[in-house]
Order: sequence, then C-alpha cells, then structure tokens
Amino acid sequence: MNPRNVGEIEDPSGVGTVGNVKCGDIMKVYLKITGEGIVEDAKFKTFGCGAAVATSSMATEMIKGRSIDDALHITNKAVMDALDGLPPIKVHCSCLAEEALHAALWDYSQKNGLAIDGLKPPVNDIEELHEGAFA
Repeated sequence: MNPRNVGEIEDPSGVGTVGNVKCGDIMKVYLKITGEGIVEDAKFKTFGCGAAVATSSMATEMIKGRSIDDALHITNKAVMDALDGLPPIKVHCSCLAEEALHAALWDYSQKNGLAIDGLKPPVNDIEELHEGAFA
C-alpha cells in the first residue's frame, strides 16, 4: 500500500531493466554504490500490478546498505519471504525484482570494468531464464 524508494537516482552507479512479456510487467532499478562497494541508495520504477510494485519496493529496501556481494545474493525467495509470501500466480514478480537488481549490478560492473563473481549478463525478459514457469 505504501511502496518505498519509488523514483530515479540522478547519476546512478547502475541501472537494470527487466520485463515479462506474458504479464506486461517492467521493472527498472537504479543503484548508487559507494567507492567501497556498498549500495548507498536504491530506487525503482515499475509498470505492473501491485505485486510487481511490492516486490520492487521490498527488493530495494533489502539491497540498501549491503555490499555488492551481499546484494548479489538477494533472491526472489528472500523477497517473497520478506513480503510474507505471494500468490502462486504472482511469483514471477519476485523473479523480476531479483533479475532487475542483478541487471543493475551488471550495469555497474560494466561501467567500472569489474568482474563480480557469480554475476551473469542480464536478460530482457525473465521468460528466458524461467522457460515455461509462468505459463
């Protein structure tokens, strides 16, 4: 009902955008990362349902103040648990949140010439990762 961190960050360290063609949700996450590799701020803009907004808000809350390595380990399950669950038909929203965070971290790593262990190139549509999971 009261999403946090809605908006954009001016001059972000990293930006990640991910969508889901089947449901039409699109998430864009902005990160501000310090020179020490700590996520200082996170904001989002989401086009989608209430669950998509809720997962975006929760994911940005969970990533703030964390190191890049810790941020990389925020999963869709952790986001769902923090929200006390999601209906099965809305689980893809938590996957969008996880992938949008990772896409923003990827953008940061590319801008700074960094290799982050475990970080993979982002996808545009989460269907590419979870083939058939949201049918």
